[in-house]
Amino acid sequence: MTQRIHRTIDNPLRTGLNRDALWEDHDKGLIKCWEIGRQRATRFPDVAQQCLAGELPVLGWKGGVSRSLKKLEKYGSLKYLAQWQGLRGEDLDIDLATERALTCSRTKMVVTFTPDRTKYFNQVAEVEA
Repeated sequence: MTQRIHRTIDNPLRTGLNRDALWEDHDKGLIKCWEIGRQRATRFPDVAQQCLAGELPVLGWKGGVSRSLKKLEKYGSLKYLAQWQGLRGEDLDIDLATERALTCSRTKMVVTFTPDRTKYFNQVAEVEA
């Protein structure tokens, strides 16, 4: 069984699903996060432009950066990565078994998106640089 979650941007948004189907299924809610990103790209084109420019703006999941910190590396949620891909108008393409690092074009912070919640859940709060 593959651990890769993939949907093309051509797929319509899903409707009529219950909470378990949206958040507890095999994709762990990543498809829903991606769909939310697609919807927000229309409602918030400025945020979509930031994402397209390679920025990692603060969203509803751990992973966004508002400024540079003393430590230029941090961990983020795969749900953030899914929403970010949706905001960019990209296909959803996430492997649940691997980490993926991205560098914010604005702050130069490196965020490693990981399936391991313990890496980002208890991170030290942001400290001014």
